[in-house]
Amino acid sequence: MKKRVIPIIYAFTLFFTMLTYQPQASQAAVTGLQLGTPENVEMLEQPLDDLDDAMEEAISEKVMPGAVVLIARDGKVVKHDAYGYAARYIDDDFTEMDEPVEMQEDTIFDMASISKLFTAVGVMQLWDQGYFELDDPVADYLPEYDTDEKEEITIKQLLTHTSGEKAGPSMPLYEIDGTREERLDFTMAEPLQHAPGEEYVYSDINYMTLGVLIERLSGDRQDVYIEENIIDPLGMSDTMYNPKEELKPRIAATEEQPWADRDLVWGSVHDEKAWALDGVAGHAGVFSSAGDMAIFMQMLLHEGSYQKVEILSEEAFDVMNTNWNTAYPGQDHGLGWDLNQDWYMDVLAEENAFGHTGYTGTSVVASPDLDAMAILLTNRVHPTRETVSTNPIRKKTASLTASAIYAWGAQRMQTLVESLGEKGEIASDVGVHVLNLHLEAVSHYENTDQIDKVLKHMEGFKTMLEYQRSNEMISEEAYQTLYDDAEYLMGAWR
Repeated sequence: MKKRVIPIIYAFTLFFTMLTYQPQASQAAVTGLQLGTPENVEMLEQPLDDLDDAMEEAISEKVMPGAVVLIARDGKVVKHDAYGYAARYIDDDFTEMDEPVEMQEDTIFDMASISKLFTAVGVMQLWDQGYFELDDPVADYLPEYDTDEKEEITIKQLLTHTSGEKAGPSMPLYEIDGTREERLDFTMAEPLQHAPGEEYVYSDINYMTLGVLIERLSGDRQDVYIEENIIDPLGMSDTMYNPKEELKPRIAATEEQPWADRDLVWGSVHDEKAWALDGVAGHAGVFSSAGDMAIFMQMLLHEGSYQKVEILSEEAFDVMNTNWNTAYPGQDHGLGWDLNQDWYMDVLAEENAFGHTGYTGTSVVASPDLDAMAILLTNRVHPTRETVSTNPIRKKTASLTASAIYAWGAQRMQTLVESLGEKGEIASDVGVHVLNLHLEAVSHYENTDQIDKVLKHMEGFKTMLEYQRSNEMISEEAYQTLYDDAEYLMGAWR
């Protein structure tokens, strides 16, 4: 079940834009996100349309009850669709609701670990203001870290998951009697799993501690700080911690948690640790919509600014988007987000492509090189977390977004071939060169509108792909990507 109703705000924005449009490169940076079409930003529509079938198939296979997709490029939203249900079951036995709630484009989701991006931006705002240096010991600001074991941990190590902290507390925080502060004290007192800097371990404790750092330095609880310094300045009206009860009909339900003495969690934070911390923590707790997350990601794509509002300095963004984890192969990480992770970014994964995932089934990816973003929000933990992985549909969302860009023309596909070669997906420089020879010819015939020759040389390109595949000169994934893009390009010319 898919909805393609354009929100009123988008329709108004489009109308206003048509009246006031002036052709200048900085338009998107000044006015923020606008409604566009794939053709406006040199993207093919077919791959984006094919994403509809992929979503419906994933829903039919019970990967998730529903989803919202938003794809944008050059400051233009070219796809924003809702699928399936925001709430469908009353318990983890998959008992159907009498009146299931259909997913809407503006459905609000528990963002889970994508909350870490808000924490990281908050920390870097304080860095911008000179509160600390990134290599300062955490103990300089949090006395809880002034121990023989933790005194050398730096703020940067917390941000990059290299502090040595465990993944999470050793016991459920909701089982600990005490206040929010006492539960945070318990968390920060946990013994380390590794010596600082020794290993990469993705850790909620790192970001719970960073949330405490924000609170101690700013004097505000994290939800207040994030609201006043990120959410409100960006005009993100659907983003918050601890949503009000009246918003429940707009919120995607999550799961039944009998082990925590919770019924179906709907409108309250899903993560049990954040729930035990009054819904406000550095690692989880943010609720948002696809439209609001697009604003947040667009701010990052514009290196910290949106609609002339500076959230971060360009220097802070550059520091955040640097890979600080070169010592940990495969764990490329900036300050707060993943870098170049093809397990969910697929072909969008580049050295400076950034993003994050959330346990509830959320993911965001942005490519500065392509000025593009792909946002997928699902409620995959509804009504239980015991479901299949959403990683395949995350990858599909990213790959079809990339196909819509790269299959626009042969010259774009050459860029993709070069990128796959640099990643070692094509076995040799000769293999890259031969593929690009075909694409150079195609590009020439595209420029002269010789359709028959475009199609003929693209068939030759596909034949060369088959040859390289049969001789193990190209990875299976790179073969499929280039073959699919060739089909899309040819379809556009037919």
